[in-house]
Amino acid sequence: MRALVAGKVGEPGDVLRLETRPVPTPEAGQALIRVKATPIHASDLHVLRGRYGFSPEFPAVGGQMECVGRIAALGPDTEGLTLGDRVVVAAVPAVPGPPMAGTWQEYLVADTRRLLPIPDRLSDSSACQLAVNPLTALLLVTRELDVQPGEWLLQTAAGSTVGRLVIQLSRHLGIRTINVVRRRAAVEEIRAIGGDEVICTEDEDLVQRVAEIAGPGGVRKAVDCVAGHVGAQVSQALAPGGEVVVYGALSTHRQTDPAALTIPLQARSVIYETKAVRGFWLNRWFGTASPEDALHALSQVRTLVADGVLSIPAGRPFPLERFTEAISLAETAAHGAKPLFVFEDDQNKDDR
Repeated sequence: MRALVAGKVGEPGDVLRLETRPVPTPEAGQALIRVKATPIHASDLHVLRGRYGFSPEFPAVGGQMECVGRIAALGPDTEGLTLGDRVVVAAVPAVPGPPMAGTWQEYLVADTRRLLPIPDRLSDSSACQLAVNPLTALLLVTRELDVQPGEWLLQTAAGSTVGRLVIQLSRHLGIRTINVVRRRAAVEEIRAIGGDEVICTEDEDLVQRVAEIAGPGGVRKAVDCVAGHVGAQVSQALAPGGEVVVYGALSTHRQTDPAALTIPLQARSVIYETKAVRGFWLNRWFGTASPEDALHALSQVRTLVADGVLSIPAGRPFPLERFTEAISLAETAAHGAKPLFVFEDDQNKDDR
């Protein structure tokens, strides 16, 4: 089988190579998955650069998050699934614990407790993106912050994939959103997809505009994917007792020095207004949630996507051979469609 393998830590375009590897054999409680599609996430590239929250043992197959495929074989005494079943693999590594095999390969072995059956009416493009961004949006809004109907939710990076999903989910739940973007050109687009209010940091003061929008009651709940100066402004804009959950650091996208990943908070605001800043990492959530709870949350996401509440934009397919082009697109600002590695059913069908 073909696999995209990184021999060491470094820039993805420099360290990745296309290799031929033997198809793995599933053990008890495992399934062999014939991968159909798998996305290229920024976090996948950060893993290869050595700037993420875990590091695999190199050489390592790339793609550490999610994919969709069909069950090609089952390990001994493995029940509850059938050959040919179409499933999503929640490949997000549990913390603590070692990462599982990467998804950028034609076949992979996965614990059956990580597998979610997927109806054929969901495209491969949508299915292979269920387990990270939509799940993150659902958990942030409903579990981490428990935002109630009628409440304000402040979020940065509103134009990102998670940001757009937060807007869609919030409208469905009756939550009002204040959405922060960097470019004036993005304002109308965010309004068009349902954002109630939009703040453009290109020419607006974030703290002042939040106060004007939310009024005396203020905003008590926020999610931030930028960190740095913008993350600090979000904390400052919160009402006393407010809370911001930080789940990304886009302001330091290519930074590999951990000391540079900061949020310069105001001590007076944190102490005297008892504001809270805490993190959320999907990997750690998977590491602490029971398999039943994780699959339940993924089932909720599957239903929201199947019912049209959450819309996942179609990805742009690439074969593994064009990985340099695909990774370059993933790194391009405002690149539009997410690049996906796709595998045709008739490719290498006899290589086992």
